[in-house]
Amino acid sequence: MTERPKPTSPFVVVHDDAPTVARLKGAVAAIGNFDGVHRGHRAVIEAALSQADTIGTPAIAVTFEPHPRNVLRPADPVFRLTGESEKLRLLAATGLSGALVLTFDAAFAAQTAEEFVTRTLVGRLGIQGATIGFDFHFGHQRGGSPAFLAEQGHRYGFSVDTAPPLEDEGRPVSSSSIRAALTEGRVVEAAELLGYPWFVSGTVIKGDQRGRTLGFPTANVALDPHCGLKHGIYAVRIGVGGVMRDGVASFGTRPTFDNGAPLLEVHVFDFAGDLYGTPVDVAFIGWIRPELKFDHVDALVRRMDEDARLARAALARAPRAFPALGKVSA
Repeated sequence: MTERPKPTSPFVVVHDDAPTVARLKGAVAAIGNFDGVHRGHRAVIEAALSQADTIGTPAIAVTFEPHPRNVLRPADPVFRLTGESEKLRLLAATGLSGALVLTFDAAFAAQTAEEFVTRTLVGRLGIQGATIGFDFHFGHQRGGSPAFLAEQGHRYGFSVDTAPPLEDEGRPVSSSSIRAALTEGRVVEAAELLGYPWFVSGTVIKGDQRGRTLGFPTANVALDPHCGLKHGIYAVRIGVGGVMRDGVASFGTRPTFDNGAPLLEVHVFDFAGDLYGTPVDVAFIGWIRPELKFDHVDALVRRMDEDARLARAALARAPRAFPALGKVSA
């Protein structure tokens, strides 16, 4: 895909039928859940940008929150690759002009596919074009298919492009395959499928400060309870207020000490500041090892020294690896 100049105006986010939806009218819409905004999603977005260039109109995303599976199958919540804010920041860096975020609840799920087209795409947005993935279905009981949307486009006067399946060395580029890689700690493979290093965002919280006594002070971030990342040690890059710093991180339950709730603990290299209460982004660059229980603290510290050495080496091999994140305007 070619690199496009980013819009000069802010990336506008509108929720549901807020009056500001008028700011998104007449655009070409890339439609999808976009969990992860991976390379397959970016093919859909690129198609929208190309359509918009041809027509001379902006391109936007139409997406859904919360994740539909969490509404339709609440007993089986999904391991999300990106929360809403992370997804929107990724979308804001693609060249799109904005996003309509639709609340996915029982009432929305009960809409027929035609109602979604007439009420949202035509009624609210007056779209001039739409782009979707080959497996995108919508409406009650997934009644709307790419072929159905194309028929509706012909009826209501908007064009429809469908992006084909995408593979990487025989691996499907999909949110499911990326989740599977992360649950096994294969963060390099996940990055290849995503097109950027997988990352999480959160606010640094106060922990038990045990790391300080071991010579490895950490910035702690509580992740989504349904995060399926494999417990272990990772080479990471942390973004703090636009500044990137290298580090080594543990995600897990600290079996040597307490087997507590899963927590991400990041030791930032060559940094002595206080990050409590600070929002951070943590990108996972390399896998070091599984989480282990040590019989003695001295053995743990020796292993942490080796983990840090291996993390520095992994980060040196990927000096600029970090997701491109845009700014979002309400």
